[in-house]
Amino acid sequence: MNCEVHELQVLVLEHYQIREVLRCLLHTILFNRALGPVRPRDVDSEVFNISYVQCGDAVVERAIEDKVNQLFSWVQKHPGKRATVLLSFYEKRYKQIWFSKQEERLYWEQWRIHMEVIQPNGDVDANSESVQLQRHTAFEEVLQDAMLSILTLVNEKKEHIPPVVSSDVVCFPYEITIPNDADSNFGLDMFKRVMLNTSPPTMLN
Repeated sequence: MNCEVHELQVLVLEHYQIREVLRCLLHTILFNRALGPVRPRDVDSEVFNISYVQCGDAVVERAIEDKVNQLFSWVQKHPGKRATVLLSFYEKRYKQIWFSKQEERLYWEQWRIHMEVIQPNGDVDANSESVQLQRHTAFEEVLQDAMLSILTLVNEKKEHIPPVVSSDVVCFPYEITIPNDADSNFGLDMFKRVMLNTSPPTMLN
């Protein structure tokens, strides 16, 4: 069993920041784990004084935007509830079962992004422009720290990465999982899936 799990700090943020925070973090992780023929594209955040790098791949960008919008909708339906987004990388293996082959997913890395969305209280002072700016600036520093933490981890943790066998921009299959209304045990169930479908991949030379 060799799934490297990276648990990022809980991000306490406001509703208007959700989409851009998830874009910053997911694109940063995927770009640094792409390992294929990427065409890096620097992006200036529309909300924060932060830049991040995208892979320059339309498929990856669509996948992230779909999940960003799904999470935003989920948070609207579940105010005050913590949201956890999982980005998991895996290898595909096939095993023979009678006259057919069944696909197995062998997870080798998972990133866990925890978000706690707060609602500013209704006091006039608390919602003044200066207080809002202070709160926004303070969170911007937290987000930068989270992105730097990702960069540190992807550079330090490499031994578990399987050999590259694809010429795709993102060489390894991945999935982005968010909470959904039908899955009350989200997180626990996903963790069980990862643990049950993980085995040590072949190491890089």
